[in-house]
Amino acid sequence: MRIWLVGAFSALAIAGAGFAGLHYWPIGKPVELETTQGDPQRGAYLARMSGCIACHTDFEGGGKPLAGGLKLPTDFGTFYSPNLTTDLENGIGAWTLEDFAKAIRQGVSPNGDPYYPSFPYPFYAKFSDQDVVDLWAAFQTVPPVAEASKAHEMVPPFNVRSGLKVWRGAFLGTEPFRPDPSRNETWNRGKFIVEGPAHCGACHTPRNLLGARQAELYLHGADKLPDGGKSPPITASSLREGGWTVGSLSYALQTGVMPDGDVFGGSMGEVVRDGTAFLSEEDRKAIATYLLERDE
Repeated sequence: MRIWLVGAFSALAIAGAGFAGLHYWPIGKPVELETTQGDPQRGAYLARMSGCIACHTDFEGGGKPLAGGLKLPTDFGTFYSPNLTTDLENGIGAWTLEDFAKAIRQGVSPNGDPYYPSFPYPFYAKFSDQDVVDLWAAFQTVPPVAEASKAHEMVPPFNVRSGLKVWRGAFLGTEPFRPDPSRNETWNRGKFIVEGPAHCGACHTPRNLLGARQAELYLHGADKLPDGGKSPPITASSLREGGWTVGSLSYALQTGVMPDGDVFGGSMGEVVRDGTAFLSEEDRKAIATYLLERDE
């Protein structure tokens, strides 16, 4: 009996030491930006492209713009989008530009904690320094809203945030954007938007049991989306088989109307309403060009 107790206490001690080690395991890299001069208008455009308004505004609940509180149920628990207004206590008003850059591109909070991957920071790692600074300038114009978002309601063991450091070590990739020199400017612009701010792969790529995207099935569609629906494949071959053209896809990203006269529903309808409908014709064409002409 004594030996069993010693073994049990030893196991608990080892586990405790492991959790303590995770808590103090530092993540993130120092931020060095080449510029600090931002364009708020360009930043506001990038915010639309990135889905910031759609994900951080509870339209159905009557929430104010970017005040957070939008509910996102998943198999790992329920997430609530945070307040991104300039409120000092409930929003990001007390942040610095460096705090913002580290959060956007590294997924690390100002106090060094990892963000859950419901925040698509692996895609935002594609932002240039100028993109980050422009976004920051735009967020500085948002009126403060003194309302705290709800705390995440995670299923154990996913409620242990420090455990995300292990997940990051196993699955996280935050590569900068690299254009393809063999392709033209329109195609590369589409590549940047799709792989970066628009984070199309977040919903159109299946995930494994731990919530990591399956890279070998990039853009092949996924089920178990937060709204309970499924996303179709948007690979070049599947889009062409579905009768899509650059023109029809670009038009659908503006209006939500598909070639057969039906309209996008669910989360894709929201993407159009709050995001792609605000993009320029050139950028919608770039997205369509990249998707339909991608190598698979």
